[in-house]
Amino acid sequence: MITRFDIEDKRFPLNTGAGSDAVHKDPIYSYAVTRLVDDKGRIGTGLAFTIGAGNDLVCKAAAFYAERLVGKGIEETMADFGRIFNALSNEQQFRWLGPHKGIVHLALASVTNACYDLWAKTRGVPLWKLLTDLTATEIVNTLDLSYLEDELTAQQAIALLETNLATKDSRMGIIDSGYTGYDTSVGWFNYSDEQVRENCRRALDNGFSAMKLKVGSTDPLRDIKRAHIVREVAGDAATVMLDANQQWTLPQALSICDELKAMNPYWIEEPTHPDDILAHKTLTDAIAPIKVAMGEHVPNRIVFKNYLQLNAAGFVQVDAVRVGGVSEFISVSLLCRKYNIPVVPHVGDMGQLHQHLVLFNHISMGHEALFLEHIPHLKSHFVHPVQIEGGVYKTPMEVGSSCDLL
Repeated sequence: MITRFDIEDKRFPLNTGAGSDAVHKDPIYSYAVTRLVDDKGRIGTGLAFTIGAGNDLVCKAAAFYAERLVGKGIEETMADFGRIFNALSNEQQFRWLGPHKGIVHLALASVTNACYDLWAKTRGVPLWKLLTDLTATEIVNTLDLSYLEDELTAQQAIALLETNLATKDSRMGIIDSGYTGYDTSVGWFNYSDEQVRENCRRALDNGFSAMKLKVGSTDPLRDIKRAHIVREVAGDAATVMLDANQQWTLPQALSICDELKAMNPYWIEEPTHPDDILAHKTLTDAIAPIKVAMGEHVPNRIVFKNYLQLNAAGFVQVDAVRVGGVSEFISVSLLCRKYNIPVVPHVGDMGQLHQHLVLFNHISMGHEALFLEHIPHLKSHFVHPVQIEGGVYKTPMEVGSSCDLL
């Protein structure tokens, strides 16, 4: 039984230039941390990610949700978590502050993720193991599929899962082999050209074959120059992604993306405002076969549904600390599986949680495990930091979701 909770505002200043992009120039990586404590002394830790200001507001909202779980057993909670999630996210007064977005939804992510961590610790297994051992019905019972019924009913979700679970043994090899990580830290926005060049060399030396550059400069020539620097250093065989962090208007995006085609990017990420689905559709059609990636700032499953319905993205980067936690992440992944759109999570939490979800997506849902972003800046603050060797993520074996902080 959950007997109490603790909410903590954790902020971590970064080294000069680290974490910077075209929109967020001076980030302070921060977590709204929820800890749910049960009567056995086990602690479920959940995170929501911000970049500083307002993190305290997310913490205050998380306390509102966490208080409603006190007195509940974690097994009974998770057996019916879809209904509980629906009730929490639609609490009449708090819902007004969203709905299903912003501070209140980030807070719900923190509390939801703490529930999944406590559930895995109660069963004594890593989160990926807990999730991959669940039946299709058990998985769907953790989901709120409301507003998705036109695309994915509970019965359809169970059928989709059962089809893929039937072949999951053929995909269990990923536990031993791991999967590719890609290095975002090579090309933060505020880094000099020479620093980008040196970081690319270092990433290659460390075994990375995929890396990402931040673009979105006021001078498009700077973006073009830096993109070609990364391609020159990494070589033609490397996978190079470009990320504009929503900086461009649609006309700007159409113009600059046409210029960037020459260096053969694997995707162009967040090219414009995340609420402008039609702009993404226009750009997706215009720059094909280069793909558009999006999802870091898409707040809920309903908006993702609309992106998929319009074929407005080539890669979906749903983030379990941005949507309503692991539960809503899985709902979005199921939608993407129906549409055969790859899921490559955004790593707002430094990969601690998402490394488990990539394994679940691949093993239980049949998603291709393409790769996962790697950002090392906060690794030293975790009890069990992600392990990546030769550019490959190693499977976490400790119980829980790897989110406990030192």
